[in-house]
Amino acid sequence: MYLVGLTGGIASGKSYVASLLEQLGASTIDADVVAREVVVPGTIGFSQVVDEFGKQLLQPTGEIDRQLLGAMIFSDPTKRARLESILHPLIKQRTLQLISEQRSEIVVYVVPLLIEAAVDYPFDAVVTVEAGEANQVSRLMNSRGLSLEDARLRISAQTGSETRIARANYVIDSSGTKEQTKAQVTSVWTQIVAAARKGN
Repeated sequence: MYLVGLTGGIASGKSYVASLLEQLGASTIDADVVAREVVVPGTIGFSQVVDEFGKQLLQPTGEIDRQLLGAMIFSDPTKRARLESILHPLIKQRTLQLISEQRSEIVVYVVPLLIEAAVDYPFDAVVTVEAGEANQVSRLMNSRGLSLEDARLRISAQTGSETRIARANYVIDSSGTKEQTKAQVTSVWTQIVAAARKGN
């Protein structure tokens, strides 16, 4: 198995790139999906988050209001760090289980906070998707309905692009059209397949 970490800033186009890699033959695991799994009602993660941040987080369905939790932690680094200390061990445990279950030659783990959370999985390669801050702000405002201030706050809570690029083996510039991004993904995939088959 060849394990690829796929990262990038918020609203940079990671999901689109992941979908393209899946179409090309990779298995993909999404850290955001895993993060939701570990806090469903009845889990240890659910209990710990509610105990830490209060029952006001609960929706009428009994589930955690992720939007409210996000607003709470993105404006307070201490609370964000506390949430990460609860979730990251649970996410890691579940992710390693999922990775071990994959049978594909190449497995892509989509993890926005690869740098921030010091994710130390045995990656054979790291890919970062970068769109530029102006594009990120525009996408957050248009697709997620965030205010300019909230969009900038979300972006500033993450590591800067320079740090991600320094950590990555491959950089995909998603500031252009989807077709331009797709061409880059296809090129990177070809290189990853070649490296995987060489055992590098």
